[in-house]
Formats: sequence, structure tokens, C-alpha cells
Amino acid sequence: MFVKGVGMTKFGFQEESSRNTIYESVMEALNDAKMSMREIDAVVVSSIEIMSNGERQKHSASMISSLLQIKAPILDVPAGCAGGGTALWTAIKLLKNSSHKNILVIGFDKIVATTTKIITEEILRGGERIYEQAEGMIFPAQNALVAQQYMLKYGATSDDFALVAYKNHQNAFLNPKARFYRKKITMEEIKNSTVVASPLRLFDCSISCNGASSLILSKEPSDIEIIGSAEISDCLSPFEREEMTSLEATKKAAELAYKEADVTPSQIDIAEIHDAFTPLEIISYEDLGFCSPGEGKELIRNGTTKIDGKLPVNTSGGLKAKGHPISPTGIAQVYEIVKQMRGQAGARQIKTPRIGLAHNLGGAGSVATVHILKNLN
Repeated sequence: MFVKGVGMTKFGFQEESSRNTIYESVMEALNDAKMSMREIDAVVVSSIEIMSNGERQKHSASMISSLLQIKAPILDVPAGCAGGGTALWTAIKLLKNSSHKNILVIGFDKIVATTTKIITEEILRGGERIYEQAEGMIFPAQNALVAQQYMLKYGATSDDFALVAYKNHQNAFLNPKARFYRKKITMEEIKNSTVVASPLRLFDCSISCNGASSLILSKEPSDIEIIGSAEISDCLSPFEREEMTSLEATKKAAELAYKEADVTPSQIDIAEIHDAFTPLEIISYEDLGFCSPGEGKELIRNGTTKIDGKLPVNTSGGLKAKGHPISPTGIAQVYEIVKQMRGQAGARQIKTPRIGLAHNLGGAGSVATVHILKNLN
């Protein structure tokens, strides 16, 4: 399957309606593909319950039909933070097994438009509600415990997590679509930020924001091909799993995607990794096969994953500094890789990559998608 066009809004605190952000990202994708809506055969969309954004609008499939003036199958695939990646995986399966030629994939959410209490409740629905959250085990606390276990087992430090945050903020500074574009964040600010759940500080946590992203998937050859695609679900709670310092869903999804793509981790030239919390980026280095267990900290220490390193990771700024509007995230990761492959990444452009990987997570690592892209130019 081929990527014909990509589009996304700036991620931030803008107050535009969901309709406006969807329209903006879709029009960019259509213009990028040099296509019109008449050429779209189906749509796959993902969002969380958008009643939380103040618009109180349900039935997003029909809302998109009205907005884009399209009469076609529109599938709504909610999957929390993994919504974008899951929507893309679904679209690939649909395209392979139907007569459709072109499918539009959309992720959108407007979560910074209501009270903290309401949106926190909405996000927490992606975790285990009955036992863990009743005892205060919400996402930052879960990830803090994972980080503590990783530190004890492998000797990582809070400074390693700070290096991830600093790297991604430096990248976001160069990305006009990022929440932290042209916003300089120092290492001192990161290390001295408020403790959220020890060892995690404020700058170890991704920032919620609003936005939309779109992608046009096609059977017609283009310059970018998706050569590997996988989605794996795991237990809802991380404490049901045999290993806390690794995500089995990521490992299995990566294994399947690498096999389909017929590539190895050493062939990846660029990766967009789900860094909702900074320790997750380091753990994902290992789960994706870029290094052995326990060695992820060395990649961030020695600069391997910096924008000028051997394996640039999160050149967009990642969820940490580009922003994490939930459902658009997975498609925005692919947007970044496509822009890098086409030499259109501006000030953050790396040496043109041939093979790229996008890794999207949902819940506490309970859903993982991995997509591998190939530059055919």
C-alpha cells in the first residue's frame, strides 16, 4: 500500500472546532496527493468521545460525511492513544481486501477545551478502572513504577529521562507543527520541573493538545510505500504482564511488521516512537530491536537517537514536545516520516531516510501498532 498524501494541523491549544481542524488536515493531504474527494472510496477515522470537547457531537462518521460531502463507507475506529495507528492498520487491511483504490485516514481530537476533571476522566477510560484507578494508579503513576523498575534493573537514572525530553524539545523547536515550536526549554528547566510521580517530572510527561492529522492510502504506486504493518493488543493492566520493563505488544507488533517488510531493525533510518512518558522512549528502543534489553539508556547517552545521530528518533519532537492530541498522534508520526523521506522537513531535515518506522501505543502499553515505510525515490 502506498502513501499518496499527508496532512496535519499544528498541534496546540487552538480553539477551532473539530470540523475546522479535520478540514484543514484533509485539504492538506488532498493537495499533497493532487487528488479530490471524488477519488476517495472510503474513510477510516479515529477519535475519543468528542462529547468531552464541549461540542458534544457524537456520530463522527456522519459528521465527516457532512463536512467533506462524501457518500461512502466511513468506519469509526476508536482506540485511545493508539487510535491513529489502529485506524491506519485498519485502512491497510480494508484496502487489501476490497475493491477500493483510495482510503482517507483521519485522526482528530479537541481535548484541551474543557475542564481538567472532565478530560482526565475521558483519558482514564483507556486504563483499568475497577481495581487500579480506584487506588490511584493512573497513567503517570503506572509509568513511574515502570520507570522505577527499569532503573533498579538496568541502572538508568533520571538524567537519562531528562536527555530524552531535552532531545525532543530541541527537535520540536524546529517543527512549525509542534506545540513547542520556537519555545526553548533548557536542561535546567527539565531537571527542576515539578515532580508528578517520582521519578517522573513534569517535563517527562507528554503534553495534551488539540489537532488533526490525515493520510491518503492508495493501491496506486507513489514515492512512499508502507511495507510492514502490525497491531497487537495486550492486557489492560501492566501488572498483569510477566515483565514490567518491556511491552510485549510492541515487541510482537515489531516482529510482525519487520517480517512483512522483510527488513531488520538495523535497516531503520528514522523512527517516530510513542514517548507519552520519557522512559517509554528508552524502553521502546529495546522493544523495537534497536538494542538489547537494558541498553536503551546508552542510545540516549551517546547521542545515537539525536537528530544528527545514527538513528534519529522523534525528529518531530515526539508526543513530548510536538504534542499528544490522542487520536491524531499515530498518523502524525507517519506524516513526519513522509516529510523526512521527501526532503520536506525544513530545519529538522536529516539525511534522506530510506526506511522509517512509526510506533504508536494505547493505554498503558495495552495496544501497539508498528508501521514500516520505504522511500522509493
